Order: sequence, then structure tokens, then C-alpha cells
Amino acid sequence: MIEARGLSKKYGGVQAVSDLSFEVRPGVVTGFLGPNGSGKSTTMRMALGLDAPDRGTVRIGGRRYRDLAWPLREVGSLLEARSFHPGRSARAHLSALAAGNAIPASRVGEVLELTGLAGAAGRRAGKFSLGMAQRLGIAAALLGDPGVLLLDEPINGLDPEGIRWIRDLMKSLAAEGRTVFVSSHLISEMALTATRVIVIGGGRLLADTTVDELSAGAASLEDAFLQLTSASAEFRADGGERSPGGRAGGDSGYSQYPMARRSS
Repeated sequence: MIEARGLSKKYGGVQAVSDLSFEVRPGVVTGFLGPNGSGKSTTMRMALGLDAPDRGTVRIGGRRYRDLAWPLREVGSLLEARSFHPGRSARAHLSALAAGNAIPASRVGEVLELTGLAGAAGRRAGKFSLGMAQRLGIAAALLGDPGVLLLDEPINGLDPEGIRWIRDLMKSLAAEGRTVFVSSHLISEMALTATRVIVIGGGRLLADTTVDELSAGAASLEDAFLQLTSASAEFRADGGERSPGGRAGGDSGYSQYPMARRSS
């Protein structure tokens, strides 16, 4: 389980997350929804120990991420598709992660097959399309066979076949009893994938419920989402959305894999 209690984070004068509390349960796909700049990526970064909350706590399986002896074997994450050395092959990237987390080398071949990258394993990852880079990021998240997965916009760059593949994969992982927490801007896709949804706006919790309950009385989950969040999205004059810290389209402007072994 992922458990957040009273999370708050400010960047300069912008309150990115404010007194946010929720639980993400195992056995179902939980969608994490909100307008651009609502605090989704910031929240995921705090869960993964990449940003420290100003107040509050977030625990994964009852522990802080920084206290996990072998992070990749307990928590798989995808925050940024191109978090790899562009000169390394896909196989070399995954092999380095496996070696640093005491994961058998045979697992590298397994996740390459699972993500459809076996035929491109020897290619330089820097030459990958966005969709292939996304698959490599998912392979890295799955490398340690973790019980918890945090995925930020995992279908970015994927074609229709790839979108169906990741949808089925997330459902199958949840059906195995894993905790699957996925952020997405594609509300219609979450309607097909998620069982529960956590919706935030302006860094605050707006809803923590099932897809069916949120959609009740609305034409679709998308309509229900827009009604719920209409007051929390900030729009710039150029038509983009403003994120905390003044950047368009994201929460903190940078991401990385927290994959290296951490001491307990």
C-alpha cells in the first residue's frame, strides 16, 4: 500500500501540494488524475524520495522509500521515459540497474521480451522513438518484479497497440495483488483501465473513490472529471497550463529514476 498523510510542498511562492492524504490499495489499478500543475508529479516524486515534503509523510509498505534496502525490488517507477544514458543499449541500461540491485541477469531478457524490446536490445537507447523509450522505462520499472508500481503518463508516445498492451499489463499486475498507481491526462483511458481514482486540483484532494462512483450521474468519467476540476486549472494567456514553479505542462520540470541501491 501507498499511504500519504498531510503531504505539503511549496516551490518558491507556489503551493504545489497542500495537506494531501490518500491511500493506494493493492489488487486494483488506481488512477491519479488532475489538471496540469495540480501536483501529481510532485506527489509521486515525494513518494519516491526525490523531493522532500515540507510537511507530512508518504509511506510505501509502511516505510519511507529512502529506507528500502533494495528499492528496485520493491517499488518500480516510471517518471520520465528518457532516464537513461543515450549511448547505452537497452540491454546495457537494464543490466546496470540489475547489477546495482542484486537482480539476476536473466531478468533483463525477461523484461525485454515482456515489453517487446527483445529485437532492439542491442540498439543505442538514445536512438529510440518516444514509444520505444517508454517501453524501456516500463521494462526498468518491472525489472525487480516489484509489488508496487508508480507510473507517470505511461502511455505517452505509444501507438494504439501499445496503449492496449500497457492497459492489459497494468490490469494483470493488479490482478496478481500488486499496487498499481498510474497518473494520466487521458481520462477516457483511465475509464478503461482503473478501478479507483484519486483526483487532485491545486495540490488538494478532490476525490478518492471508484471510477463507477465518480462517473455516476455524468455522461462519462471525463465529464465528471472536468466538472470536479474546472475551478482548479490555471490557464496562461498563450493557452497552456501553469505548473508550480512557472513551467508549463508539469509539476517540477525534471524527473529521474530512483533506481540506485540505497543504504538502510
